[in-house]
Amino acid sequence: MTFKEHIQQGIPNILPKPKPFDFEINHAPKRKDILSFEEKKLALRNALRYFEPQHHAELIEEFSNELKMYGRIYMYRFRPDYQMYARPISEYPGKCEQAKAIMLMIQNNLDNAVAQHPHELITYGGNGAIFQNWAQYLLTMQYLSEMTDEQTLAMYSGHPMGLFPSHTEAPRVVVTNGMVIPNYSKPDDWEKFNALGVSQYGQMTAGSYMYIGPQGIVHGTTITVLNGFRKIKRSPEGGLFVTSGLGGMSGAQPKAGNIAGCITVCAEVNAKITHIRHSQGWVNEVIENLDDLVKRVVLAKANKEIVSIAYLGNVVHVWERFQEENIHIDLGSDQTSLHNPWAGGYYPADTSFEEANEMMATNPELFKVKVQETLRRHTAAINKHTANGTYFFDYGNAFLLEASRAGADVMAENHIDFRYPSYVQDIMGPMCFDYGFGPFRWVCASGKPEDLQKTDAIACQVLEEMAKTAPSEIQQQIQDNIRWIKGAQENKLVVGSQARILYADAEGRIKIAEAFNQAIAKGEIGTVILGRDHHDVSGTDSPYRETSNIYDGSRFTADMAIQNVIGDSFRGATWVSIHNGGGVGWGEVINGGFGMVLDGTKEASRRLESMLFWDVNNGIARRNWARNEGAIFAIKRAMEKQPLLKVTIPNEVDDKLF
Repeated sequence: MTFKEHIQQGIPNILPKPKPFDFEINHAPKRKDILSFEEKKLALRNALRYFEPQHHAELIEEFSNELKMYGRIYMYRFRPDYQMYARPISEYPGKCEQAKAIMLMIQNNLDNAVAQHPHELITYGGNGAIFQNWAQYLLTMQYLSEMTDEQTLAMYSGHPMGLFPSHTEAPRVVVTNGMVIPNYSKPDDWEKFNALGVSQYGQMTAGSYMYIGPQGIVHGTTITVLNGFRKIKRSPEGGLFVTSGLGGMSGAQPKAGNIAGCITVCAEVNAKITHIRHSQGWVNEVIENLDDLVKRVVLAKANKEIVSIAYLGNVVHVWERFQEENIHIDLGSDQTSLHNPWAGGYYPADTSFEEANEMMATNPELFKVKVQETLRRHTAAINKHTANGTYFFDYGNAFLLEASRAGADVMAENHIDFRYPSYVQDIMGPMCFDYGFGPFRWVCASGKPEDLQKTDAIACQVLEEMAKTAPSEIQQQIQDNIRWIKGAQENKLVVGSQARILYADAEGRIKIAEAFNQAIAKGEIGTVILGRDHHDVSGTDSPYRETSNIYDGSRFTADMAIQNVIGDSFRGATWVSIHNGGGVGWGEVINGGFGMVLDGTKEASRRLESMLFWDVNNGIARRNWARNEGAIFAIKRAMEKQPLLKVTIPNEVDDKLF
C-alpha cells in the first residue's frame, strides 16, 4: 500500500505480524504494577474493544504480556511500518486542508528525532503522550483523512471518540487530556487510569500536537538565562550556569547557554539521550569523570569560553564537587522531570541508571525513599552555593515542590513560600508574561527550508518595524527577539518540522501572522500552521510556574485556562486542547493550547486577528486584576488600540489603612 492508503485504512482487518522490540530506540521506563486482577481484566477489555472479536483470542495474550512487561498496553504490533516524520502537507490524504495540517503535526510529534519515547507515543517529559496506544493513532489518522470542513473530531485523552457534525468556523479537533475529577488527580491515580487505558498525561504541547522539538524550550531558556545574568548584573561571558536534564525539553539548556554566551554544565544520567543530544549538536562536549569536569570548567572560566558540557552522571555530585573545589556557579537551576518523580523523572544519586530503573519497577517504595534522600542532598548542596552568591531559580519542573515534600531545606523564613523563586515568578512573569510576551510559534507545512527562511525574514521585519515606535517598557523584549530570529538559521534549531518560535505580544503575533497570510496569498510561501507553547501569558494556570507571580490569592484557580480555550474555540482556532497536568505534575496545573492554519484567505485573516487578540489579552486582563504593574500598563495600552475592549482596572489600597 501507498502511504495515503495506509492512513486511510485505519486499524487493519488483517492483523500485522508482531514486531520485535527495538533496543536502538529510547524507551519509556517500565511503569509500576498498580492494577488489581479484576482491573487488569478491565484494561484488556478496554484494549480489545478496538478490534473485531475474531482477533481477540490472538491479541489478548500479547496485550496481557505487554501489561505485565511494561505496565501499559502500547499495542506495538500495530506501529506503522512507514517512517514517522512530518511530510509536506500535500502528501497527506484528505478532504480538508486543516485536517491534513493536524496529521502533519501529529507525525512530527512522533518523529524519532523529536519524540523522547516514540514507540510508546511519548513526546517529552517522561510521560507526555499523544496517544495511549497505536490503535488510537491509526484510528485518529483515518478519521482525519475522512474529515470535511463541517465536522469536528473529539479526542478524549488520546482516544478519537468520533467525527461530529459542526460547521466551517468550528475547530476541526477538540482535545482533552487527563481531565479527571479533581479528587482523583494524585500521581497513583494517573498510573491507574493510564494503565486502564482511559486517561493520559498530555504534558503541554505533546498532547496538543504542537511540539516542535527542543527549539521551543531553547528560546525560553535563552531568554531566561539572559535575564538571569541581567538580574545579577553581570555579563554571561565567562559566567557558569549549572543545571540537569537532557530530555525532550531539558535537552535545550546547553544550546540556550551557548546562544546566551555562557559556560553551561548540564548533568544527565541517561547515556543514550546524552549521546543523542551530543550527536544532534545540542551540547558541545560529553564528560563522564568529575575530575575531568572540574579541570574543563576551570579552563573554560579562565578563557571566558562559550561552551556547553554534558556531565554523564548525577547532578548532585556536580553541585557537591564544585563546592569542594570552590568553583563559583553564577546561575543554577534544574530541569529534570520532577513532575514525574516516581516514574523516571528524577534519579537517585549513587545508584546506576540501570539499577534505578529496576528498583523503580520492582521496589517503588525504596525508589521513592532514595529519590527523596537525593533531593535533600541536592538542596543542601545548592544552599551552600547560594550562600556564596549563586542565583538559583526553579525552572518550573516542581523541583522546589518535591524537595519540600521530601523534607529538604527549601522553605523561606515565613514557612509558607520557597526560599528560591520560580523563574516565572522572578524573571518571565514580570518581564514577559505581564506585558503579553510569550512563545508564539509556526510550522511551514510545505516542509521547505526556504519557506522557513522567508518567514524568519518576515517576522524580523515586523519586529524591527514595531521597535521604531514601541514604548520603553517593551523595547528589551522586542530587541531580544530580533537578536534571536537573526541567529535562528545559524544556530540550526530545526529538529523535525520546519518550525520557528519567538516571544511576541498580541500586536506582534497578529502582525506577523497577517504578514504570513499575505505572503501565502501571493504564492510566496506555502501553508503555515500557527501555535504556541501552553507556557504562555494566558493558556496555563499553574501556581508554582506560569501564575507564580499572581499574588491576589487566585493563583490556585483555573478560570483563565478554561476561559482561554473556550474563547479560542469560537474565535477561529483550527484545533484546541485543554489538559490536566503538564510540566509541574498531574493535578498541579490546568493548561490549554491551540493550532491555527493560515491558507492565505480573507477568512484566515479575520480569524487570526480575533483569536490571537483574545488568546493573549485574556491573560493580561487576569494579571492586571491581580495588580501586576506590567499587566496594568499592557491592558491599558490594549484598550487604547481596540475600542471594543473594556477591562476592569483594580484600585490600589493604601497600606496605612491596615
